[in-house]
Amino acid sequence: MSAEPAAPARRTHTWRRHRWNLLVGAGLLLAVVVVAFSQSSTRSGVPLDPENADPDGARAVARVLADEGVEVLIARGAEALEQHPVDEGTVVLVTSSAQLGPSTIDRLLAHSTRGRLVVADPENAVTDALGVDAQSVQVAMTEPAAADCGPRAFADLELAGLEVHVDQARAFALPGCFGLPDGRLLAQAPPTADRGELTLLGAGALLSNEQVLRADNAAVALRLLGSGERLVWYLPDARDLAGQQGLDLRELLPPWLVPGLWLLGVAMLAVVLLRARRLGPLAVEPLPVVVKAVEATTSRGRLYRRAGDREHAAAALRAATAHRLAAALRLPAPAGADLAELVVAVSRHCDLAPGPVSALLTGPAPVTDEELVHLANDLAALEEEVRRR
Repeated sequence: MSAEPAAPARRTHTWRRHRWNLLVGAGLLLAVVVVAFSQSSTRSGVPLDPENADPDGARAVARVLADEGVEVLIARGAEALEQHPVDEGTVVLVTSSAQLGPSTIDRLLAHSTRGRLVVADPENAVTDALGVDAQSVQVAMTEPAAADCGPRAFADLELAGLEVHVDQARAFALPGCFGLPDGRLLAQAPPTADRGELTLLGAGALLSNEQVLRADNAAVALRLLGSGERLVWYLPDARDLAGQQGLDLRELLPPWLVPGLWLLGVAMLAVVLLRARRLGPLAVEPLPVVVKAVEATTSRGRLYRRAGDREHAAAALRAATAHRLAAALRLPAPAGADLAELVVAVSRHCDLAPGPVSALLTGPAPVTDEELVHLANDLAALEEEVRRR
């Protein structure tokens, strides 16, 4: 009769013993889920990225252009950009232009000479490197700007009568559209010997998912970027920025790394505080510990199997077989991977062709577990044949 409540008592004891481990594990799992869902659901999280669905991304414009028949190609970095050919029907759009370095700008200009280059939100250092003799002024817009295009400025885009409204922009002292007291939001830089057609977009925010539907932003974006058959969307990364421009280490790190490290540190501190008092005294074990050879061999084999390291397992089998064959034939132990003398001796002793013996002792590593088992069986059969003769 007294044995019936033993099981519930054991369960209660088990819960009390492991409750802190379960609570810590549940807390860590919850924290990981919160961090994962708090991050952007897109691939990069970079502003004006055509694959970014966040408010500051530009996936809406990219998809509409693709639906309209424009081939949208994404180039992340200078090397990826040079993989896409640029011809007269190609528009090259550059966002994240602050990541452009002098050498990268030279490569960009050389690669996009035949096409039309559009640079969004370029700072003065970038415009200077592009060879544009005009300084931009950052302005805060409170009202939409009328198109106000000149008779020849962007005639192919037909922007007359359109408006654009963004919170912050850059105005350029160049001919173009959407005039402000300090310059134009959409400016055309005259071509030079080293540069083809260049358009400066000082209101890059109009491409974002959040602002593309304001006023006539969508029309401006589609007519500006959809004038060609192909659009190469170039997003410079940290590797494209020259070292002399003072790249900050934090720019190379993902935005979730710092809060993730803080979270990991707090979790480790909690584990230490909860488990430190449960360690107990150190266990004393006499040394040295004698391990049987068969146990060491079995343990090593299990490690190879768990790691899936068939190459090392096959090499160990072949090396052991080579040493045993050399001892059986009264030959010196083979040195390294040179088994030519041993192959010849085994072939003569067993009346076999040298080719299969060499393939068995020095062939390629097995790819599957079945091939490894076949190799072990064949090596054992070869040893048995040598001993039998």
